[in-house]
Amino acid sequence: MKGNIREVRGSWAALLVAGSLLVGCTGGSAEGGGGEPSRPTGSPSGGTSPSASASGGSPAVSTPDPELVPRTSAAAERLVRSVALGPDDWGRGFVAQSPGESTPGTWAVLDGTCRWQRERLPKGVLASLSRYSSLPGGDGKGTVKVTVAVTAHDSVLGADEQLSTTLEEVLRCPEQRLRSDERLTGLMSLGTPFGAREQRYADDSVLETGEYAEEGGGTGSYRWMVARLGTVVVAVAVKGAEGYTQPELNELGTSALVQMLERVQQQVEKK
Repeated sequence: MKGNIREVRGSWAALLVAGSLLVGCTGGSAEGGGGEPSRPTGSPSGGTSPSASASGGSPAVSTPDPELVPRTSAAAERLVRSVALGPDDWGRGFVAQSPGESTPGTWAVLDGTCRWQRERLPKGVLASLSRYSSLPGGDGKGTVKVTVAVTAHDSVLGADEQLSTTLEEVLRCPEQRLRSDERLTGLMSLGTPFGAREQRYADDSVLETGEYAEEGGGTGSYRWMVARLGTVVVAVAVKGAEGYTQPELNELGTSALVQMLERVQQQVEKK
């Protein structure tokens, strides 16, 4: 990502510290019906001057090539599939959950009862894909579950609206139901535009923290990291487990986010 990987990790470290100090701040997200959340907020970096975004005004991390930015559902579908991480991308030992990915043509929606459901894509959302992986437990360690989500909008305004909705959802639903046997509690979130709190890697970002619990299983920490580049929103959720430190889990999520941000830039940035 133009040599900004250390900067991204440093920024997320700062956000994680800030997030730990939150006491019921704005917004949140998650994806249900088999998934997790997705949405962000912000602007650029990378050793070059910020350029105006497609929405006309706010700075942008990179300069997308209009010919490469997805404008059709087919093009957007190809992009989200090339960006979303699968089990092999996470590292040794990771396997696909069941199901391993979301149903095509759908995205996650938090309903009136604070349950995540998958619904048909609304107008303005060209494509969305979530993939679910896990690192099975053993030798005194529990199973770590991870989710990635990539959504391509037809405008920057639409992508920004997704982030705004994310921040509002935690206020409405500080407790949320993911899959039928998974629950999130104590949710708090922090939105960070480009330039705030050392955030210089994305047009916008959101950090959500809380705890998750499985029926008949254990509990663990929950982190949902979201970032936007132009019209594309990428997100990573990490559900902690026994035997893993929080810094280890944070690094796992940050590395995954960096990979997907790099892939988005490779797909849409001017060469």
